Amino acid sequence: MTTAETEQIGVIERIAGPVVQASNMLGAKLYDVARVGEEKLVGEIIRLTEDIATIQVYESTEGLTPGEPVFLTHAPLSVELGPGLIRQIFDGIQRPLPVLREEAGDFISRGIEIPGLDHKKLWDFSPIIKEEEKVVGGDILGEIPETPTVDFKLMVPPNIQGKLEFIAKRGDYTIDDLAATVVTPEGKKVDLKFYHEWPVRQPRPFHSRLPSNVPLITGQRIFDTFAPIAKGGTGAIPGGFGTGKTVSQHQLAKWSDAKIVVYVGCGERGNEMTDVLQEFPRLVDPYTGGPLMDRTVLIANTSNMPVAAREASVYTGITLAEFFRDMGYDVAMMADSTSRWAEAMREISGRLEEMPGEESFPAYLASRIAQYYERAGRIMTIGSKPREASITVVGAVSPPGGDFSEPVTQNTLRIVKVFWALSKDLASRRHFPAIDYLLSYTLYWSDLEKYYAENVDQEFPQLRAEALALLQKDKELQDIVALVGPDALPPSEKIVLETSRMLKEDFLQQNAYHETDSFCGLQKQYLMLKTILRYYNKASDLYRRGSNVVDIFNHDIVTRIARMKYIERSEIETSLNELMKEIDGLSQRDFGAEETV
Repeated sequence: MTTAETEQIGVIERIAGPVVQASNMLGAKLYDVARVGEEKLVGEIIRLTEDIATIQVYESTEGLTPGEPVFLTHAPLSVELGPGLIRQIFDGIQRPLPVLREEAGDFISRGIEIPGLDHKKLWDFSPIIKEEEKVVGGDILGEIPETPTVDFKLMVPPNIQGKLEFIAKRGDYTIDDLAATVVTPEGKKVDLKFYHEWPVRQPRPFHSRLPSNVPLITGQRIFDTFAPIAKGGTGAIPGGFGTGKTVSQHQLAKWSDAKIVVYVGCGERGNEMTDVLQEFPRLVDPYTGGPLMDRTVLIANTSNMPVAAREASVYTGITLAEFFRDMGYDVAMMADSTSRWAEAMREISGRLEEMPGEESFPAYLASRIAQYYERAGRIMTIGSKPREASITVVGAVSPPGGDFSEPVTQNTLRIVKVFWALSKDLASRRHFPAIDYLLSYTLYWSDLEKYYAENVDQEFPQLRAEALALLQKDKELQDIVALVGPDALPPSEKIVLETSRMLKEDFLQQNAYHETDSFCGLQKQYLMLKTILRYYNKASDLYRRGSNVVDIFNHDIVTRIARMKYIERSEIETSLNELMKEIDGLSQRDFGAEETV
């Protein structure tokens, strides 16, 4: 959060939880930051009526009294964008939590004003452009090795262009030092520091959108194979309590092949957020071998924090994601959960006495959700040399009682193109991730199919279609089994049931806490799927030749197929190719029957 000069002009007239009304606010602008009360609590003006301003306060308002002063900053809620964002843990308004703890201890007092970035730390800057060159917004002036994984790129802010009069030489600088001077076409000199500020509610500009034809590889089989999401895509993970939303998002944050991860804990329980903050620094990046935190930004807004700050945390997160996107990086943003954000909107709306919509949510719920997800996308950046980059946004949704017909889930599904439905039934059976493989869907497959065929294997799309058809057939057969029992089915349909069981247990189930199975690359996913379907085809052939179905699925190879998820990545191709050769070599003699033609 930026620090700004304040001017006392208003007086508190009314307090309703996080909503404060102040009089004598002429000259204030909508969405400007205000400092409320003697403690100067952070707030944002959300409504103006003559000289009365309605302010939503991002800190606890307990103890505030009418008559206390209100200070105006004449600036919107903004974040500081510069080196030092990576590895950091912020609250919803970009105050670094480790610094807050040093200042105030474990229990943070109100009204503490701390900049989002460290203004004293020295950074090693290397210019990559020369003086007298023409620059426009988005052009890269130089680089700072922020972490071993990520190089910070100092960019010209989007609204500035002209001729470069000065550029800092190679050396160590604080973010307040002069980085460059640009002379605009009007002759005005603009001094650039090593950071700049940006309003969180204003999307950062880009040059053009690109098609969604490159997948975001997550290492999770149910996602990558059956319902993949594209880089720059939007996805939702709705599910009731205990179905695994948070763990699913943790897996996406840990293993997705985006260069930068922005994780926003929006209104989640404190113990879940604590797990994230303790676990992430210990995780190893599967792509670089270094710490995962070297490319991660965490924003923590727990359920016991002031309700209004939940809205700010989502906008803060997407603005940081856009900043890294503008550098040319692929960014994955996780929001857990947007339902808590919507509940915060509902509470604020009620205190504002606005006309309620469905289930008392504000009438503008759908438009707010759409505005948030629309900031995702795979784009070409602005600048004289546009760069390809993306923001992929995945939001968890927590429908009460697992009811997907409630407003937040329905309005989210109208916007996003990937739906990963968590099932209470699967979770109760300890099938994790508890993604309903038939209810879930992706609208990106037609664009991604070519990528899978060219970069994994030509038969991957066909194998995927066969597996989905088997699972759909299994669902139909399970309904029959529930009525008449499995013995009434013909052997050919028992083969479908057994193969579907292998797909569900050996392929779709994935152990997030197992060192090997936690991440599964596309090649391994393809080989695993191919092995199971190879056995299905062999089983069908053996049955036609007279073998017993029970014997076929009691064979030792079935047990080895079940263990293939735990084979190391370096050995998977050799091991599974050998296993498939053994499957191809099976004959009736292996099941105690004479070979027939």
